[in-house]
Amino acid sequence: MKLKGHYSSREVAAETGLTARQLQWWDRRGFFVASVPTHKTAAGGYTERRYTPIELLELMVLADLRRRGFSLARIRRLVTALRTRFKVRLFDAVEGGSGVTLFVDGLDIYARTADGEYFNLLENPRQPLLVLGQEPRLRRLTAREQTARPKGRRAAIRPHGGKPAPRA
Repeated sequence: MKLKGHYSSREVAAETGLTARQLQWWDRRGFFVASVPTHKTAAGGYTERRYTPIELLELMVLADLRRRGFSLARIRRLVTALRTRFKVRLFDAVEGGSGVTLFVDGLDIYARTADGEYFNLLENPRQPLLVLGQEPRLRRLTAREQTARPKGRRAAIRPHGGKPAPRA
């Protein structure tokens, strides 16, 4: 991924695996608004929304959570809990720029503070969890690029001119 000042909706879609329609829907509903919104041009058309590198990283995380099966309502709870309870944005919690680190276990998303306290962000982000013994087996939440999928099935190369091998 090439780092630059702003990314178009198409570039974000290619990097995250989200569709342009999802980005548009999230923008219209105020769930995730681009830093440079679409606007009408003098020629009568519209410009594309533009996203900052920080927004791209956050969208990578959100897309990964959607692929893991988290609903949009649960993801919205995560973003709201980070903003209201911990006063950080998703980027800071994922990249370690704050005192909060995010973890997932497949069902829930947890925050660990710099003091070592754990919180379930989707159930009750104000109630610390009691962790006994070793730390729970959680995976750190990070931003991952969407790997490009091939545009179609490639036929396997077969001997004998593309026909299945004869049975013996």
